[in-house]
Amino acid sequence: MTLNAMEKLPLVSVIIPAYNAETYLSDAIESILGQNYQPLEILVVDDGSSDRTAETAKKYGDRLRYIYQTNAGPAAARNAGIKLANGEILGFLDADDLWSENFLTTLVNLLVESPRIDIAQGFIQEVQLAKSEFSESYPAYQYINLGSALYRRNVFDKIGGFDETMRYGEDVDFFLRAWENNIRKQVNENVSLLYRKHEENMTGGKKLVELGFLRVYKKHIERDRQRKASSASLPTDLPPLSEYLGVHPSHPRFQSFNLKP
Repeated sequence: MTLNAMEKLPLVSVIIPAYNAETYLSDAIESILGQNYQPLEILVVDDGSSDRTAETAKKYGDRLRYIYQTNAGPAAARNAGIKLANGEILGFLDADDLWSENFLTTLVNLLVESPRIDIAQGFIQEVQLAKSEFSESYPAYQYINLGSALYRRNVFDKIGGFDETMRYGEDVDFFLRAWENNIRKQVNENVSLLYRKHEENMTGGKKLVELGFLRVYKKHIERDRQRKASSASLPTDLPPLSEYLGVHPSHPRFQSFNLKP
């Protein structure tokens, strides 16, 4: 850490929503334990799995907290974790993804050294899993992925949790609400998240409508109308929304994409 060795580091709570995740869960947990950061707590929220997800998580004993809930979707699982977490800084890692080395050290430093910043985000490296080996799909990029960032708890106090009515697109909705509410974010261009692409990805093969993007955008417009009706203003000191969200390199059309208020 670049912080003074005598300074007390903030507790980071990492929430892993897991549904039938026995194949990948251990790798995700190990990537957190390997961060060489303390104090740290890990919460695995089992969203009604029918495989050996529970056994996989419980083998780590008191190194993590295991919570079971009836299947309600990843948004509900993350919200359950937020309620139980003790940390002043929160992180989210999907059960099939990995954090890069020194992820926590790098992004906690950003938050500690910049008190006005509420979200510290790194780049995403998308990797394709094939025959138990990974290959890079695209250059590293900044875009919407909850696992690529750390969040102060007060972000959720201010804008609320994840929309549990959404099985897909709740991450986009969250970042839109963060921008609308002037939540400051700082981006570090080092890779923080290895986003593992495989046949079992929840969003694999889904169309934009299925992923909830149109619904998310509609909600964004409705909130804007409510602001105008109440004479509330949009952020004035944040970058444009398209820059705030970032862009996936496979979609060049998003280079000029800008959701207008």
